[in-house]
This record gives sequence, structure tokens and C-alpha cells, in this order.
Amino acid sequence: MIYDKTPFQNGEIKDPVIHQKIIDALPVPIFYRDIHSVYRMCNTAHLKFTKKIKDDIIGKSVFDVHSNETAEKYARQDKELIANPDIQIYSTKEKKNDGSFCHIILNKAVIRNNKGEIVGIVGSINDITKLKKAEKRLEEARESMEVSSQMIHKISAGIVMVNKDFKVVDSNESFARLMGEEVEELYETIPGLQGANVEGLVPDIIYKMLASVLSSGEARNERDLKFANKLLHVSVVSLYKHHVAGAVFRDMSAPMLVQDEIIKRARQVNKQNIDTVQKVAFLLGENAAETEELLNSIIQTYRYEDDKKS
Repeated sequence: MIYDKTPFQNGEIKDPVIHQKIIDALPVPIFYRDIHSVYRMCNTAHLKFTKKIKDDIIGKSVFDVHSNETAEKYARQDKELIANPDIQIYSTKEKKNDGSFCHIILNKAVIRNNKGEIVGIVGSINDITKLKKAEKRLEEARESMEVSSQMIHKISAGIVMVNKDFKVVDSNESFARLMGEEVEELYETIPGLQGANVEGLVPDIIYKMLASVLSSGEARNERDLKFANKLLHVSVVSLYKHHVAGAVFRDMSAPMLVQDEIIKRARQVNKQNIDTVQKVAFLLGENAAETEELLNSIIQTYRYEDDKKS
């Protein structure tokens, strides 16, 4: 059996069955167009991509298969490639039959016969629509993280957010100040304490609260505790179940106030702060000034009562 080594004759493929089986086995859309931008061959993946049958493509020009805008672009690129034979790679946006758009990367090269004459163009299509959408979501997430971080740093209560590896995702200066001089100095070196191990930053009881919320996924865990001559009310909340937890610290040290009453009122304030942290996690905002106004109202109330007694 003599094998004919000349696969192309006047732009036509002499042994289409064998070549068709080869390219149909490839998962990437493949096409072959002659020098007049007429489709001479494509694979099954290309038919799926274009949502057309073979009779609608083979023997038809790019103007028969695609919209005028896309066809003009393909024809122009084909001519440029034939005029300057090389590998041609470019990205473009193509309108589908249903009106939606997809982002693709085309890889094209010329095909020559045994005489070295260019007889057509072979190309592959890589659909990067999902990748483009993922890149857009990632960019939006980055922007939102920046906004969220700025919001956290404007809240007067101490805030720290921790991931499942107990590394700090972000924190504000109020948190560092409440935890003491060493943490405050570390905060000046590492903005937001990002990446620091939370175990060495907070009291053991707080670490256990964070661990409990992260492992159980419970919505909230709160308590009052004394730390460094301060009375703190701490609320630990789940921001991203089993992955990220946040802690809100409020310094309740106020000698002129009755402890039970201040804790009762402060819990109302603290709920607003917790809501703020949760909204930050979901890219929403909260006005932290309300918390200061409420605490000031408590102080003014008790000062008024003291003045009356005296």
C-alpha cells in the first residue's frame, strides 16, 4: 500500500476521513479554512462551540457562518496571516447566535503544500469566557476588601478577623491598643496585623472562643472578662462559616457607671458593632458614630442622676 504524502491539493484535503477522525478526537475547537476564508474542515468541538451542524460550516465562507462584524475581522486577520506567514495569536469577543458574547483566544498558522505554497489556515479556539468572569470577580473582591478594610479601621471598637488557620485577616488600631503595648508596637510594624498568629495576640479565653466558633460554625459567642485592668465585653461572630470569624471588643471600664447597667446598655451598642463587622464581611457599611453617641448618652444620663443626688 502506497501512502500519498501530499495531503492538500488546491486547498482540498485528499484524505479527509483520516484527518477528520484525528481532529474530532481533540477537545479543543479546530478549523481549517482555505486562502479565501472558506471552511474546509472543522472538528466536533468546533461544531459544539458554534452550535451549528457541519453542512452549515463546511464549504461556507466566514461571512456565511458568522455575523458581518465577526466575519470581517476573521477575513482581515486571515489576509494578514497569509501576507505575513507566522503564528497568529489574538483574543477577541465573539457574539453568539443567542445574542450573548464570549471571549476567545485564537491560535492560527498557515498550511503549505509540498511545493511550499500556502493553501490555507488552521486554527484553534480557546473559550476564556469563564476565566474573564473569574478575573472580574477577583478584581471586584480585591476592591471590596480594600473598602472593607477602610471601614473596619474607622470603627472605634476593637475589631479582629481570623481565618481557619488562626491567622489574622485584618484588625484595627483599637484592637491593638486594647491588647497592650506589645501588640500595639507590632501593629505599627505589620499593618492590620495581617498574617500574625492570633494565639499570641489575645487572651487564651478569646482564642478558645474563636476556635469554638470556627469549628462549630455557631453564629455568635460572647462574654465579659477582665484583661489588663480593663473590663471588656467580647463578641465572637462567624463571618464565613468554618473559615473566617470576627471578634468585637468593647472597653467597659467606666468607674462612674453602675456595672450591670453599663453592660446591659453596652450590649445594645455591641450588637450594632457586630452587625457592622458582619456587613463589612458582606461588603456593606455601617455608621460607627452611633455607638459613640449611645455611650455618651449613657454617661450623660448617669452624670445627671449623680448631680441630682448631690
